[in-house]
Amino acid sequence: MHPNIHRMKLYSKLLLLIACITSLSLKSYGQEAETAELDIPVAVDTTMAPSKKELKKLKKANRNVHYNILGGPSYTPDFGLLVGGSALVTFSMNPKDSTMRRSVVPASLAFMFNGGLNVVVKPQLFFKGDKFRIFGQFIYKNTRENYYGVGYTTNKNYLRGTETSQYKYSGIQINPWFLFRLKESNFFAGPQIDLNYDHMMDVAKGITEDPDYIKAGGTADGYKNFSSGLGFLLSYDSRDIPANAYKGIYFDFRGVMYQKWLGGDDNYYRIELDYRQYKSVGKRKTLAWTVQSKNVFGNNIPINKYVLSGTPFDLRGYYMGQFRDKSSHLAILEYRQMFNTDKSNLWKKIANRLGYVVWGGAGFMGPNPGKIEGVLPNAGIGLRIEVQPRMNFRLDIGRDFVNKQNLFYVNMTEAF
Repeated sequence: MHPNIHRMKLYSKLLLLIACITSLSLKSYGQEAETAELDIPVAVDTTMAPSKKELKKLKKANRNVHYNILGGPSYTPDFGLLVGGSALVTFSMNPKDSTMRRSVVPASLAFMFNGGLNVVVKPQLFFKGDKFRIFGQFIYKNTRENYYGVGYTTNKNYLRGTETSQYKYSGIQINPWFLFRLKESNFFAGPQIDLNYDHMMDVAKGITEDPDYIKAGGTADGYKNFSSGLGFLLSYDSRDIPANAYKGIYFDFRGVMYQKWLGGDDNYYRIELDYRQYKSVGKRKTLAWTVQSKNVFGNNIPINKYVLSGTPFDLRGYYMGQFRDKSSHLAILEYRQMFNTDKSNLWKKIANRLGYVVWGGAGFMGPNPGKIEGVLPNAGIGLRIEVQPRMNFRLDIGRDFVNKQNLFYVNMTEAF
């Protein structure tokens, strides 16, 4: 197929998806979203019996749980065409406390046309006046994926295809974080648990000949691994709203040890640093930037636990897993802006819920934290659709300057 025809089809799918999202969420957003943003009940005239419409409006405005469910055909660079849905649920653990942060639970479910299922849930739960938090990620996959080897040179030149890189993957990750506020500060600390089961099946011939795959214990019949990790987190968080910050700083340091005595198959370690800062530069206009470093250490790293450079949450534009090694660092600067209209008519109301982002940055990867073997320049642009106050549905197009390709992403909440 000619590249231009492929792009036209992709762009037409994108426009159709945008139209579906806007029309599906407009009705549910309405008065409910506006009153939720102000966090006040809807006024009802008590001098006469309220109508059914007023009662319904009052019930919606005062309810604790707000949710949006969007579904339909979609596309991801790693899985191709799929049918799926995204859900965003927000609620307060203490509805009587108007100052309490609202908990956020974004989730996605995807059925691939080539066979497969992908479920991702990333909760942010706030308890006891935000003195205790439970964050984390819970992932189940049964999909077709690709393995490109380990190391920048190998990754860059590895041919993607059914005979070279593709395999069937089945796996699960359970990774909760338990964070306790330190006195009255913005510092949090606590333990985390990371349990992972990975199973590679129907591996391509090219994978079975890869030295790192063989070293990890992979054979022509496939590869299995179970990792059991226990770790510690220390974070500083002054963001106004973690899921979509306009201002504040977030810093996170974490270390996890994966050990056989914890029930895993291998002994190795993981250390991560994550710094993010947000600065408001106008009404619903934000400048956000992040610097991150992820590293694994050990002689027997499971093949699926090397650090990935390029995911839907950082270097958008690179196939997830194409660039993997023991160390990855990145820096990204992103400008975010929502359109501010007076909402005097339907079209202005729709425009008020739309926005865009542009970003640029680079990734750096190598076999250890001090050795950089590859640089991954990155830039992109995205559309934002506000489905709840300060909660966005995002559509991004990112550029991979190494392989000279553009990839398209659909997700709930911001990338970082």
